[in-house]
Amino acid sequence: MRVIIQRTSQASVTIDGTVVSAIGQGLLVLVGIEGDDIVDDAQWLAGKIVQMRIFSDADGKMNLSVKDIGGDILVVSQFTLHASTKKGNRPSFLRAARPEIAIPLYEQFLAALETELGKPVRRGVFAADMKVALINDGPVTISMDSRARE
Repeated sequence: MRVIIQRTSQASVTIDGTVVSAIGQGLLVLVGIEGDDIVDDAQWLAGKIVQMRIFSDADGKMNLSVKDIGGDILVVSQFTLHASTKKGNRPSFLRAARPEIAIPLYEQFLAALETELGKPVRRGVFAADMKVALINDGPVTISMDSRARE
């Protein structure tokens, strides 16, 4: 699984002109699921994301997690995170999981985040044409891959 984590002061998902999900201070997490990903990948990433200390403390140091600040998380599925640009100019998405694999793992990832965070996680709609808006606070943007575990 690959994720792009963005620290936000606000973020939202709009579908067909209607805002379907929104948060204030917290994290926007774009998640791409690969065909070989398993539940352990989802659980590992969820734990890392919720505990990641990327919010400022009283001294202005990045020492607080989204859980520490009582922030929210908005998760958006994004198969394009597994784009291969090795050949030609048109990306290949062959490594992205098919929906029958990706949807259950996406749901397990959301459940793991909610368990770690201790409250509901906002979400986009899997495979929908979404318009994602955010104000990236910092900006702080971090990418993680459960295969690398670094």
